[in-house]
Amino acid sequence: MRILGISPAHDSTVCVLNNGQIERFYKEERLTRVKRERDPWLSLLKIYEEFNNSIDYVVIGSPSPDSFWNIGRWCKRVFKCPIEYVCDEHHKQHAALAFCNSGFNEALVLVADRCGTNYGEAIREAETMYHCDYSNGFTELYKSYWKMDINDESLNELLNNLQKKYPHCDLVCESQYSITKVYESATTLIGEHPLEGGKTMGLSSYGIDTDSSKLIMDSIPNDRYFYHITSREDFPTTINREHIDIDSNSFNQESYQFFADYAYQVQKQTQESVADLIEKYIKPSTKNICITGGYGLNVVANSYYKKRFPDLNFFFEPLADDSGNSIGSALLMHYRFAKTNTKLNYKNTFFHGVKENIPKEYEHCNEDFIVDSLLDQKSIAVYHGLAEAGPRSLGNRSILFDCRNKDAKSIVNKIKNREWYRPFAAIVLEEDSYIFDMIGVNKSEYMTMSFSVKEEYRDVVPGIVHVDGTCRIQTISSNHLLYSLLSKLKKKTGYGILLNTSFNVAGEPLVETIQEARKVLLETDLNILWFPETDQFIMDI
Repeated sequence: MRILGISPAHDSTVCVLNNGQIERFYKEERLTRVKRERDPWLSLLKIYEEFNNSIDYVVIGSPSPDSFWNIGRWCKRVFKCPIEYVCDEHHKQHAALAFCNSGFNEALVLVADRCGTNYGEAIREAETMYHCDYSNGFTELYKSYWKMDINDESLNELLNNLQKKYPHCDLVCESQYSITKVYESATTLIGEHPLEGGKTMGLSSYGIDTDSSKLIMDSIPNDRYFYHITSREDFPTTINREHIDIDSNSFNQESYQFFADYAYQVQKQTQESVADLIEKYIKPSTKNICITGGYGLNVVANSYYKKRFPDLNFFFEPLADDSGNSIGSALLMHYRFAKTNTKLNYKNTFFHGVKENIPKEYEHCNEDFIVDSLLDQKSIAVYHGLAEAGPRSLGNRSILFDCRNKDAKSIVNKIKNREWYRPFAAIVLEEDSYIFDMIGVNKSEYMTMSFSVKEEYRDVVPGIVHVDGTCRIQTISSNHLLYSLLSKLKKKTGYGILLNTSFNVAGEPLVETIQEARKVLLETDLNILWFPETDQFIMDI
């Protein structure tokens, strides 16, 4: 059965699942070039062009039903197949992808999200803990909601009804905020969109641990410290009530400490609160846990969990934000219709779109030329095959630079027009990962954790060492397209490691087409655009 999954909210995506396997995936922002784009109309048109007579079922998932009725009517008209709306299973969509992608037969799945399913204008999902296995499906153990404008009597009635739906679940609704919305308060404090949590994560390392307010108690946000406003794009935003008069324009390289200290506290307290939930629901018989939802992209927090629970087997879903929910919704339908408990053979990442042909007129080169260019301190953009579906550059759409250069960070930040305080990741040969303190794991293929760079190597690779001595890394083995490049680099330098960042500029989605790649080459200080598949390149002259 061919199922079309649609996630129409922010970071909208579509996915075609054929007998449980991903056949096509599109993220709308890659087509419109507008970050966090809603309503995937261009993606749906591409699906219609390719699969117009062969879609058997359409499932549309969204936290709010208001966002998908028009899409549903269009799909019914053009695909002429049954359609199902699943607006009450937002967190379950997150959990379905993470569990099926983990390789575990049984696991706890923790979904930590800013805003899940919207139950009218009353409450919204915040955090959910599931027990998952292929025989019994998804059993809710814990659900935390944040409340909107609702009186106590109506709230109690709603919670009683939900308790009947989830009879074995601990239900909590005591705050107007979620753990992720507390994190958001630091992001909006510096004037950024609430979904740009990676900027808070980078800034938090510049902060110091000071006496501060207890923002969260027993994994429940303390309401008196927060305040709702409406931000850009009419997006509901949480800010810290204590700092409501602070002008975000005062945040700069000369005056950042106040903001960094608050970011530090938010990072520290939110990751501890999420870990407390893990500790509460983990059982001696369960050693596997998956982390997903928007907060699951927090690589600093993920490393903290691994340190705090060294005996647990963690899987951090690479496509943890809402862009993965088109796959998750399709998976839920697949298992309903397939009537099988068979575990799917998934890769741990997914790729976007349809492959482009490389023009034959581009100049040819060999890999040695690229190695020599890197040693000559040239910046190299990689364009290979399909683009990564998620937010991490894993080699197909990457910018590479020599991380032995102490000025690497400022050079590449200038190319990307990124903020001064944000760190860069690294791609490293698996056999050279000894440079990092791997805290009990032997690989990190999808950049879902950060690790301390061992003291004796920080001067060797200064370009990827963050202010706190850490780095988010991707370890690669012989099956990776860049393995040969890093191996040749190692023969000349002693180390198979490079700075690796996403192929885009600040404020824009990941490069999708060759035309977009050439545009970045021409408009920035990027030096070389490399096509490893055909051994071709374009050099900025």
